[in-house]
Amino acid sequence: MDDPLLIREMTLADCDRVSEIRIRGWQSAYRGLMPQPFLDALSVKEDAERRRARFGRGDGSVVDLVVERAGEILGWACHGPYRDGERRTEDAELYAVYVDARRFGSGLGHALLQESVRRCTQAGHPRMLLWVVEGNTRARRFYERQGFAADGAEEPYEVDGVPVPEVRYAKDLSLPVSL
Repeated sequence: MDDPLLIREMTLADCDRVSEIRIRGWQSAYRGLMPQPFLDALSVKEDAERRRARFGRGDGSVVDLVVERAGEILGWACHGPYRDGERRTEDAELYAVYVDARRFGSGLGHALLQESVRRCTQAGHPRMLLWVVEGNTRARRFYERQGFAADGAEEPYEVDGVPVPEVRYAKDLSLPVSL
């Protein structure tokens, strides 16, 4: 029998593994959607250094979660206040959810997202919003299965001079949470 999943808040000691999952996730999910030289240049070490430098700063409104099994971190999610330019709104935003690429389809992303939704609902946020690369059909299908829907908002995004359009998804948190 598999060891149970544990979802907990990220610690400073988790930064290296979270950065590895995030960078490998970008390199896998965005292949063909972003310039390959940009993806190839992403550095786990540099991402981990930035993550450690920022760790513990801020007002506590941004929450980093990890999912682990048998002591191994297998995924990471981050949520906090929705950013509308420099203005914060009452809504929550899912900033990221990444799972070790070898574990796609295993339910880890679902578990992380459900925990983020649960926490944001408990905190009284009326909606959860997220941005997803328009061409990332795997992620879009994942969010749609979790009850999110594109709301028509689009955001221009550019990587090394190449347009990478994003679309916004929303979920009403006042509705009952389905598991």
